[in-house]
Amino acid sequence: MHAGLSHMDWTPDAETADIIRHYAIQNAIEYDGKGQAGSVIGRLMGERADLRQFGKFVSPIAAKAVAQANSLALDKGSDYLISILEKEAPHLLEKRVKERREGLPELPNAEKGKVILRFAPNPNGPLSFGHGRGVVINSQYAETYDGKLILRFDDTDTSRKPPLPLAYEQIPEEIEWLAGFKPHLTIMASDRIEVYYEHAVKMLKMGAGYICTCSADEFKQFRVAKSNCPCRDNSSEKNMQGWEKMLDGTYSPGDAVVRVKTDMANKNPALRDWPAFRMQDTITNPHPRKEIGSKYRVWPLLDFQSAVEDHLQGVTHIIRGKDLMDSTRKQVLLYEHFNWEYPETIYWGRVKVHEFGGFSTSEMRKDIEAGIWSGWDDPCLPTMATLRRRGIDPIAFRDFWIELGLTQKDIAVPLSSLFAHNTKKIDATAPRLSFVRNPDAISVGIDADERMSSISVKSHPKEDIGMRKISFDWNERGTDIYIENEDSTANADIGMRLKDWCDIGPIAEGFSQMTSLEPATELAKIHWVAKGGASPATLMRPEGKQLHTIEGLLENHDFPIGTIVQLERVGYARIEKDGNLIYTHD
Repeated sequence: MHAGLSHMDWTPDAETADIIRHYAIQNAIEYDGKGQAGSVIGRLMGERADLRQFGKFVSPIAAKAVAQANSLALDKGSDYLISILEKEAPHLLEKRVKERREGLPELPNAEKGKVILRFAPNPNGPLSFGHGRGVVINSQYAETYDGKLILRFDDTDTSRKPPLPLAYEQIPEEIEWLAGFKPHLTIMASDRIEVYYEHAVKMLKMGAGYICTCSADEFKQFRVAKSNCPCRDNSSEKNMQGWEKMLDGTYSPGDAVVRVKTDMANKNPALRDWPAFRMQDTITNPHPRKEIGSKYRVWPLLDFQSAVEDHLQGVTHIIRGKDLMDSTRKQVLLYEHFNWEYPETIYWGRVKVHEFGGFSTSEMRKDIEAGIWSGWDDPCLPTMATLRRRGIDPIAFRDFWIELGLTQKDIAVPLSSLFAHNTKKIDATAPRLSFVRNPDAISVGIDADERMSSISVKSHPKEDIGMRKISFDWNERGTDIYIENEDSTANADIGMRLKDWCDIGPIAEGFSQMTSLEPATELAKIHWVAKGGASPATLMRPEGKQLHTIEGLLENHDFPIGTIVQLERVGYARIEKDGNLIYTHD
């Protein structure tokens, strides 16, 4: 029997408790904060036969350890868990765990120099936080394999997700910011409607598709019954006549659609004779691109348009969300009709960021137009524009997505995971500045022979990025400074250390005497600004869907707009116009 085990009242000894905890941490790392107690318990029982007789005691202990590890993964990120194993149990950092940190897995059947990938957003708005995953993963593989990345605007829906003109300009800029290079080719689906028409005609003439004039409700009944609709037996000639009626406006929106012939008995209802083209009212609702406008009545649906374009552009690998598996299945059936080879397809699961809750591009656009948000870079929105505005480094954002990898498991992560990556990128070049909130004025008394016109302070405690000069105005009592009211209240009776300068004694009626230039270890160290050496400023700090504005005094500086600084005891922030600040993160 293993040391420390007892049948009557069993608790794990220190060694066993560590093993359980380490296995739980390893499991949480491997499964992105969704570790399973059953996996850990099974492994314990398989490797430690001496524990099997205590199964009823081991199971709840292991379950608790897994829950704690999962909680840590969500709160502090997988890097934190990995650091624990690196210190305590490095042998458990198996290859598959390390691969998550070191990069993406190899692309299947990929040949260097011949890989072609595509990123295909709907331009109904600029890129969101979630779009970043598609940009990062596709661009990383394109670089790794000396391949090409195509940007394709899937802009053929003018009704449910109408394109936004701004997005056509902003999306390429955002991709270059995040990927580090421009897409090798940019395509607008709305420019290629005639190409899709050619393939529609080919499909109709070869009997692989048909014009369906059933109503939506009528066709639903056929789909549910797994029976063919009457239109399915149309001759090629009749289908072509129907196609011309769609093009010339004889038919109106809703009167007819083009369907791809599959199998109405297919186990998956979504695959049964799926629609490839429909009519849209572009007279009253024209395409936002002026050169397209009301030019076309018949528009391809995304599954058809995307499938044809992937083939024509020679796309070798498609990386998409697992929610689009049905799209893959539909497109494979279309490829079989045309005798094409479908690209390698890789899926990822959903990523939910705790702090963002539910946002969609369509909802954000509606709320922006209603004035609820100030724009696409509103500090509270989960958009690429907001990330850039707040001072997120593009490499940090890339590292965040690459760390999450390509697992099909759904993942929930906190923004702190991204912020941890960002800190590594910005800290060494972020100068320190004082920002005093709720300022209290304090006169500091200093003997005349110890008064200095200014002091020089390092802009960074570790890096050599220059000095900050703080100048003093002297009066009969000494010099005036500002400190935060909270610091003034908490330390009034004992004094404090003014960071990078001196110690002062107790505060009485707004006055304190300097006691020493050397720090006393028992005193609180606080930040401050000199009177005349700071200006009023506003710090915008988003918290969820609420934007808080914090007024204070910001130390004078000559840093340009866009500089990321670290505000003493507050956090990182980015300098905006008029000397104001937008909060980055702690």
